[in-house]
Amino acid sequence: MAVGAHTAGLDGSRLDELIAEQERIFLDRQPRSAELLHRARRTLAGGVTSSWQIARPQAVWLSHGAGSKVYDVDGTEYVDLHGGYGVMAVGHAHPAVVAAVSARVTRGTHFAQPTEDAVAVSEELARRFGLPLWRFANSGTEATMDAVHLMRAITGRPRIVKLEGAYHGHHDSLQVSVYPPAEETGPVSRPASVPASSGVPAEIVALTTVVPFNDLEVLERVLAQHAGEVAGMIVEPVMMNAGIIPPAPGYLEGVRALTQGHGVLLAYDEVKTGVTVAQGGVTELSGVQPDVVCLAKAIGGGLSTAAIGGTAEVMEHITSGRYDQVGTFNGNPLAMAAARAALTEVLTPAAYEHFATLRERMVAGCQAVIERTGLAAHVVAVGAKGCVTFSPDPVRNYRDFLEIDNRLSHCHWLFQHNGGVFLPPWGKSEQWLVSVQHTDEDAQRFLDNFGVFADAVSS
Repeated sequence: MAVGAHTAGLDGSRLDELIAEQERIFLDRQPRSAELLHRARRTLAGGVTSSWQIARPQAVWLSHGAGSKVYDVDGTEYVDLHGGYGVMAVGHAHPAVVAAVSARVTRGTHFAQPTEDAVAVSEELARRFGLPLWRFANSGTEATMDAVHLMRAITGRPRIVKLEGAYHGHHDSLQVSVYPPAEETGPVSRPASVPASSGVPAEIVALTTVVPFNDLEVLERVLAQHAGEVAGMIVEPVMMNAGIIPPAPGYLEGVRALTQGHGVLLAYDEVKTGVTVAQGGVTELSGVQPDVVCLAKAIGGGLSTAAIGGTAEVMEHITSGRYDQVGTFNGNPLAMAAARAALTEVLTPAAYEHFATLRERMVAGCQAVIERTGLAAHVVAVGAKGCVTFSPDPVRNYRDFLEIDNRLSHCHWLFQHNGGVFLPPWGKSEQWLVSVQHTDEDAQRFLDNFGVFADAVSS
């Protein structure tokens, strides 16, 4: 792992020793996971169902979840702050979602025809996000892919602008500059369009222009340079795959003004922020309305679903048939039943009050530990999501994020895991998620572990 600039005052050798010790504890606690991984490698590529499940020192195999907890195949209980990469804002096996899915499954789970629940979900999304028309998909990748196709179809232009370091799913147009290494990023004023993986044609990469987050000057220059070429810009309005990076004051307003001024459509990727940071996501919090919003993850109550919403002018291209937004499983009745229950029965105003209470407790508790130990870190949180960023200074963009030492995040993840709190792997990049079923006791377990970790790395 790369050693970043923000390890000042820490003993690097001591940090490596702590990681090795915690990884030994981790492996000793999970022999059944090791057995399943060995078996899985015979038929599952890499022994997992997604490459992002591969993490040091080994993938964790889970048995079940209940409320705010998950249980691994070795029988260990964890407070679940992983939340399936931000999906489980309802918690596990929430009675309202269980009842909705149980009722639906006995009446048929797939027709490739609309059901009444789909109307109820679209009505609720329209109310929350202020966009009148919606369509469904099955993952965040599909939602952002539709957004790109739609923006190109409407404008007749080929070029897409995206943020440096942002992840928007694994389709070709946006598999550019996701986690580029520092040596490939290019000048800060002209970030390089770096393919995120093999298999992305160079011609597609060349049509994806990269700009830094929180930098209106570079965006203005890019839009002027490519006048008449840019179909749309896609933005995570709070950047969420580099810890959490909030927009600077006026940034989203500036992006909206610049895109409108150049006839460029603006899409918000609210797959992660969606209904977790507020009822209407960052769209609600910022008051800045894009042309298109992409949702997934938490809207489905634990089932795989996604949505794309837009202005009447944008969505008229779907209504008229000029753009075909299709998918056999779009609006699947089982997913719609779960989404309806999640959005109308679980993620109510009271849920967001609960998120705020837990967020304040976790932020204050972490900050107290940081001040007590002198750890070079700070806490960033919004809605149900939060993270500890191992830098003494605010992170404004991807290049600031690159300066953070990966080892600190990994070591923290190990201490939390071995202490009974399941955070997402790739701790430097990811965030915690609290659910409606988490308690003060769950938050305290996280804070206790954070204190033990901070004492260990600061001693």
